Amino acid sequence: MTPPMPIANPTLARLQRAISLAWAVALLVCLAAVQIFGPSPARWSLFTLLLLGHAFVLGIEFMLATAINRRNATPPATTGQLLHAWLTESLAAPVVFLWRQPWRSNAPADHLPADAQGRTGVLLVHGFVCNRGLWRPWLLRLRQRNVPFIAVNLAPVFGSIDDMLPVIEAAVQRLQAHTGRAPVVVAHSMGGLVLRRWRAQPGHAGRVGAVLTLGTPHHGTWLARWAFSRNGVQMRLGSPWLRHLQALEQAHGAAGHAGFTCFHSHCDNIVFPASSATLPGARNVHLAGVPHVHMAAHPAPWAALLQALDAAQDGATDR
Repeated sequence: MTPPMPIANPTLARLQRAISLAWAVALLVCLAAVQIFGPSPARWSLFTLLLLGHAFVLGIEFMLATAINRRNATPPATTGQLLHAWLTESLAAPVVFLWRQPWRSNAPADHLPADAQGRTGVLLVHGFVCNRGLWRPWLLRLRQRNVPFIAVNLAPVFGSIDDMLPVIEAAVQRLQAHTGRAPVVVAHSMGGLVLRRWRAQPGHAGRVGAVLTLGTPHHGTWLARWAFSRNGVQMRLGSPWLRHLQALEQAHGAAGHAGFTCFHSHCDNIVFPASSATLPGARNVHLAGVPHVHMAAHPAPWAALLQALDAAQDGATDR
């Protein structure tokens, strides 16, 4: 008998709903002011700030990433790649943070069909200040293929990574109970660290199959130097928490990372330097010109998941 999944923490979705509604209302008020009182530089400036302010912040992130990556072994991004990545992320971020995560985080629901026994399932783990809504396009495609899956909501949102492990444990237990197989894991950003911390416990490394990480700060990220939350501080470059994680992996036989595929990019505007998203012994795949959030929409990780599912199924057939 598997334990029930912990109740998803609704705090983040509610917060992002409030932000998205406030943003929409502010835009409408600005437009109404222009209609009623006439156009003015101040009113149009406020409207532009509301509409494109996030793109300005993203631009600062890309400039910082470019400066830090100059000292990194990963090939530097061209100006064209950086501009394309900035535009892509500027368009992707509102879709994820103002629509999918606030309003569609529970749809579709986890898929555990009655005929799942003997088939490999998928566990999807989101990153910092995200929820399962990030994975919505993946969930729709997995459901269409009738692949068993669970997409978790990590909690506490701003707590320690260590406190999120029960969410992973419950999901792995449910998938194993319904399929009889170790699940394949796909983790974005901080989600990869949560998975590694869970996997570093005694006996846990063999309970999951292939692991795909997308923009995970395996060695931390320069940007986290301004972090204020417990999990943010844990993601600083070379933090004590990351060193402790590596020691746990060494002690409990989880340090090989041979089953990992780590996607990283020189245009990652959140995790940089770019090589910090790689692991020794893993299959490290460079996604040229791809920004952080948009990694979850790039076709390469999806193709790698399908390959991992096929390989797991072939392995089960051979046995």
